[in-house]
Amino acid sequence: MKKLSLILILAAASFSSYAQSSYKEDLEVVQSVYGKSKADLVKQYMNLSDAQAAAFTKVYDDYETSRKALGQTKFQLLNDYAANYETLTDAKADELAKATLKNHVDYEKLYSKTYNQAKKAIGSINAAKFIQLEVYLQTIIRSEILEAIPFIGEMDKNKTKMM
Repeated sequence: MKKLSLILILAAASFSSYAQSSYKEDLEVVQSVYGKSKADLVKQYMNLSDAQAAAFTKVYDDYETSRKALGQTKFQLLNDYAANYETLTDAKADELAKATLKNHVDYEKLYSKTYNQAKKAIGSINAAKFIQLEVYLQTIIRSEILEAIPFIGEMDKNKTKMM
């Protein structure tokens, strides 16, 4: 558990730069911090037998493909928000909010789908370990992104204070 705590603390620290570089895949961030791929990090954390690892590989690969697509959507939304921040209208705010909420729901659906697939492949405890790690990492990423972007109208308030 201490090893995992250290990994997670290092992950939290490393993701502060993640939000500032919206097109970097978290895979690249993990590789730069740990010198290994995210898959290797997951493998080390999961500590599966060879048979379990073989059964889990397809589940993990499918998950990563879907997660990366959702991540790209998330970053497109962030870029759209940034591009429209100064001139945000009710209609654009509604569009961005609905799309962001849908993206969050899609992540939750992916976790549920992956958990069910992993449970069949490697059992409930190991499936829960994987989902716990993934939710934790995605929560760190989400938190760092939220810290890096201004709230609607925040920059306008700062301009007023400067004048």
